[in-house]
Amino acid sequence: MANLTISSLVENIYQARDIVAAEPTGFIQSVLVNGGSEGVSIGGTVLSLRTGQPTLNTSYSPNMTIPDGDAQTLTTESMTIDKVANVQIPLTGEQQRQMDNTVGGDYARTQLFVQAIRSIRNAIEAECGTVIKNGSSRATGTAGTNPFATNINPLADLAQILNDNGCPINPNETSCVINTTAGTKFRQLTNLYKVNEAGDANLLRRGDFGDIFGFSLKQSAGVASHTKGTLAGSPTSAAAGFALGATSITLTASVGTGTIVAGDALSIANDTGNVYIVKTGVADASLASTLVLNQPGLRKATGASTRALSLAASYTGNVGFHKSAVELVMRPPAQPYGGDAAVDRMTMYDEVSGLSFEIALYKGYGKVMFDITCLYGVKVWKPEFVATLLG
Repeated sequence: MANLTISSLVENIYQARDIVAAEPTGFIQSVLVNGGSEGVSIGGTVLSLRTGQPTLNTSYSPNMTIPDGDAQTLTTESMTIDKVANVQIPLTGEQQRQMDNTVGGDYARTQLFVQAIRSIRNAIEAECGTVIKNGSSRATGTAGTNPFATNINPLADLAQILNDNGCPINPNETSCVINTTAGTKFRQLTNLYKVNEAGDANLLRRGDFGDIFGFSLKQSAGVASHTKGTLAGSPTSAAAGFALGATSITLTASVGTGTIVAGDALSIANDTGNVYIVKTGVADASLASTLVLNQPGLRKATGASTRALSLAASYTGNVGFHKSAVELVMRPPAQPYGGDAAVDRMTMYDEVSGLSFEIALYKGYGKVMFDITCLYGVKVWKPEFVATLLG
């Protein structure tokens, strides 16, 4: 292959893009994707404003003097673009000639890029699954069991959490992403694949989940498995009590042992029916340490008394969430002025997923290398619009 450039492989590269973009990526398809071709730096941050709850006045007093108005609180949250996904494809002249002289050589070249992009995509998908799991508000279901073992009722319970949190639910913007094990059980529910009961043959003929209870149901290999902390003994919250909406819960010293970790599903004795997802855990439950829950915090005040704390078992983190609650930022790395040693470079932007892949060609001694690099970060900006379906 004389005068090898990326331009001569554009068809192969875009064939690879088309194949990968068609593969199911439940999280990437469901989150807000902030993608583009401009380069960014590792460790760069994205800021977002967050508004607090306003004061609700319950009286009205006409007056010739206009009131000052109640104070409003604006805070900022940040996301760090600190993840790197990089695949390098080195090729010698002999290897290129062998491919040229072999039936299917173009296909083999395409597959090199297919596998590279698939690896990057899977890494991003897995990161989304972990971050969203840990950024959820509350959970429903039974840890360690398939949520669709008998029926689809758990989806209604999941919708209730989001409804109670004020999250608008509609299939265009709200998704429930499950693993393939849950998806298999879902497909086996007879009332969903029987045409006379389901109303159509989409699930039976095409495996299309469709929209259920306001969710667009999707599968992902990136659904995260959570290993719970080692909390033991008789752990309780502090006797001072915690108000409705509180997110910081202090433990009573010397009554519990072990750890509580981010993503744990926490229950409080007097708060039946609510299972909270931990944002920040504690390294030693025997101390008067403080754990932090994700927003919107407690649905019920604990009262001025100690309350027993317990963790759900380890679970699979199927999640339901609104598109606006989670952002994926993905960019190619910034290049120095004048460029680096690459002799050719192109940015491949996929309109379907919003993912950007920068492919650079480096020429060496009897050898070339294609480099595919992207920087990315995932953030749950609004935990209130995320809920976990324990599996």
